[in-house]
Amino acid sequence: MDIFFQIDEPFQALVEPEPLEKAVQLTLRFLGNSYASSINSVTIVITDSDTVQQINAQYRGIDAPTDVLSFENTPDPDFPELDETEAGHLGDIIIAYPVAAAQAAAAGHTAQNEVILLAVHGLLHLLGFDHDTPENKEKMWQTQRQIMVELGLGHVQPTES
Repeated sequence: MDIFFQIDEPFQALVEPEPLEKAVQLTLRFLGNSYASSINSVTIVITDSDTVQQINAQYRGIDAPTDVLSFENTPDPDFPELDETEAGHLGDIIIAYPVAAAQAAAAGHTAQNEVILLAVHGLLHLLGFDHDTPENKEKMWQTQRQIMVELGLGHVQPTES
């Protein structure tokens, strides 16, 4: 599977892509071959809070920064014919590095580890997980927790209540 990275210049020296690749691969293996076999790529973007705020406002109607956004690769209803080269692209995970760094500082772990948590969280969203109800949240948080333990990062947990 290809993992495409777009790490904005101010954050390139602060984010190591290899642990993110490992987290994506482990998450797909953890969830089983049915996920991994149909996916050939995902994009992870590391950017600033202003960019994430603009995207959040445009697509979710929330004019505020957030830590991570996920966008599935779904056909546009106006153009339902999906390009063959895009068929296996799962989607995009967009992480606001400054928000991740602040959350990491508050929780007492590294910003890199928070970015890994957010990548796993974003990937779970792309794979159909959500935290919109207490039941869904428990299922997502449990899966996320297990993946982070497998990565040796069990101490890194979401800051959202």
